Parts: sequence; structure tokens; C-alpha cells
Amino acid sequence: MSTPSDAAAQLRRLLQIMAELRDPENGCPWDLQQDFATIAPYTIEEAYEVAAAIAEGDMEGLAGELGDLLFQVVFHAQMADEAGHFDFARVAKTIADKMVARHPHVFADASIRDAATQTRVWEAHKASERERAARAAGRPASVLDGLPLALPALMRALKLQNRAAGVGFDWPNPAPVLDKVSEEVREMREAISAGDGAATAEEFGDLLFALVNLARHLEIDAEEVLRRANAKFERRFRRVEALAAAVGQDLTGADLDALDALWEQAKREEAAAGG
Repeated sequence: MSTPSDAAAQLRRLLQIMAELRDPENGCPWDLQQDFATIAPYTIEEAYEVAAAIAEGDMEGLAGELGDLLFQVVFHAQMADEAGHFDFARVAKTIADKMVARHPHVFADASIRDAATQTRVWEAHKASERERAARAAGRPASVLDGLPLALPALMRALKLQNRAAGVGFDWPNPAPVLDKVSEEVREMREAISAGDGAATAEEFGDLLFALVNLARHLEIDAEEVLRRANAKFERRFRRVEALAAAVGQDLTGADLDALDALWEQAKREEAAAGG
């Protein structure tokens, strides 16, 4: 394994490479054309690729994906430095200071017994940071402060619910949440029957929000189980395509009964194989 000095040397090298890529005279034309807005989608994409490598247990791939994500941080810091906003050193210092402040049991003389206590202390510290930020902005603080609008909707729904639950705004158990899901389904049916497209869309959003809440109460990772459902659908649909091709059947022209029969066959095969 490398030493801290090795890591520091490689980071300096990466920062120098980024500076050369953005050099106005000899840099890369593509890199020079970029700004924060154009690079942001790549940053998000790289974060998802990190998550994918973890989900696949691909440690070799994870090293590369983490490097890609680090490069995104360096890219943003370089552009900010050029504009006179901040540099990479400030980025690193800010997060280092934050971690030290949020871990007084490690870097000071505080004592924390277990992970659950640490989570409560962590949340309390973040709440005090939000309150200070609100005061500085001259507005009332909210427990919902600090949740970026750009978060994926499923993730943001969960975070909103967790924040509200933290001050007692929550159902006591999953049963009333399941009732809420049923209520949202009923209201969506009514909107569909009325032919009200706008109301249908709104009710569908309410249903999704209620389902995230149900997953939270059942301690189910909604993102993970949806990812598995996606993978299951993809696996089965590819089998349907293969089954159709084996008998010379064109999926595009097949009727629903034929497609359903192929789907059920794919499911039976998967069940027989222990899938």
C-alpha cells in the first residue's frame, strides 16, 4: 500500500494535470470550453458509477471510478480557482474542518458510546450548522434546510421524510402508511376516471411519495429494491426476446397473449433455476 506522502504526490500530480488541461494557450480545447453547469452532469454520472461498482463488488473497477469522481472534484476546484472563488486547498480544508468538528469523540475529549449515539450527535451538529446558516441569511431555520433540489427525487423524498420524522412528524408504524398508500391509489383511480391528466399526475406523485415512506417504515432501501426490480425485468425481457427469436417470432407484431405467454415461460424458467 502507498504511504501518505505517495498519496500527496499523486494528488499534486493530478492537480498539475488539471491545470495544464485548462491552460488557455496549450490546454485541451474541450476542457477549456467547460463550465460548472456542463461538468455537473458528469459529476453525477461518476457518482452513480461508483455506486454501481460497489453494488457489483468490483473493487478493481471501484478504484478507477473513484479516480474519475476525484477528477470531477479537481475539475470544479480548478474552474473555481480560475474565477477567483476558491481553490482545491480550500475544498480539502473545509471538509477536513467539518469532519473534525463533527467527531469530537475522535479529535477532542468527548465520549460517544455507540454508533446510534454518534448518529444522534451528528444530526444535532448538522442541525446547529443549519441554524447558523439560516441566521446568517436572515431567515427562520427549518429542519428541511440543506436538502439540495438536485438530489434524485427518490433520495430527496426519503431525506425529507427522515428530517420530518426527526421532530416527531411521522406515523407510529407501517400500518397507517400502508393505508395512506391505498388512499393515494384510490385518489389516482378517481383522477383517471375523471379524465383529469393534471390531477392524475399529482396523485401519482403522492403515491410515489407514500411508497417511499412505506419503504422507510419497513426499513427497505427503496433505491436498492427498485434497482433489483429493474435488473429482474431486464433479465426476463432479454429471455423473452431469446424465446421469441428461437421460434422466429417478431415481438413487435405479437399480440399481448403471446407476449404474456413468453413472459410467464421466462418466469418459470427462472424459478426452476432458482432465480
